[in-house]
Amino acid sequence: MPAMAESQPDEPDNQPEEQPYDRLAEGYARHWGPVIQPAAERVLDHVAPEIARLHAGGVGTAAEGRHVDLLDVGAGTGALAIEALRRWPDVHVTGVDPSTGMLEIAARLAEERLGPGGAANLDTVQGWADELDFDDAAFDLAVSSFVLQLVPSRSAALREIRRVLRRGGTLAWVAWQRADAPYAPDKVANDVLDRHGFDPPEPEGRNGDLASPEAAAAAMRKAGFREVRAWSDEVAHPWTPRDYLAFFTQFDEESLFADLEATERAEIEAELLEGLERLSAAELLLRLPVVYAMGRAAG
Repeated sequence: MPAMAESQPDEPDNQPEEQPYDRLAEGYARHWGPVIQPAAERVLDHVAPEIARLHAGGVGTAAEGRHVDLLDVGAGTGALAIEALRRWPDVHVTGVDPSTGMLEIAARLAEERLGPGGAANLDTVQGWADELDFDDAAFDLAVSSFVLQLVPSRSAALREIRRVLRRGGTLAWVAWQRADAPYAPDKVANDVLDRHGFDPPEPEGRNGDLASPEAAAAAMRKAGFREVRAWSDEVAHPWTPRDYLAFFTQFDEESLFADLEATERAEIEAELLEGLERLSAAELLLRLPVVYAMGRAAG
């Protein structure tokens, strides 16, 4: 298990604050996590040769005497961590996320999907990407999916990840690329809310979305990574009207719908479903660009 950096004990009133995703953790796991999971898991495809290389070199074998140590930055509900342990049961995964609610679900799902033995190789740690509470050179590999566009400082997060990687250790990650193409189900939802007197949802405003693969590669090089490469890809998800309605009301705009009186909520949901059912399959298909990036930590 990687060593945690030394720290002073917290005062009794210095407990971790509730994070925005804590209350949305169940909705995220049910409605949004499956949408991005295939793209997230491709990160593991890209580090698979590195896992094989480490095993061939003795790491994770009885002769070496330790596991391959993998850090999942922004682990959320455990999609990458659990899939990594399914593929490589002898790898030790540490998942870091600010949301304790997300991490509780990750631990629960690991038990359900991997059993107690498999879940024993997963540690979850509440923390932030730009302030990783681990010693230098604690991990062989690091992965991250759809997180490095959200952090306050991507450059600080990349420097921290490089710091906790062993020399030559690989980081592979995926994040959203900037896009402004209109999406028909969003327009249906906005129009319905407007007719009922609600302001349309605020734009997400993720100014950390990547401008291009070249921007991702430049950020990695500046943070001290070498042998960097980055490329574009796409998330494509075929919503059904009912699935999009559940996503919108139980995750995307959960706080708005949770406060509605039951009759009003049922009326709005029925109107939303009616509008969504008028859309074609092509209009319901969600297509969003992403960027993958990889590099090795310089010595």
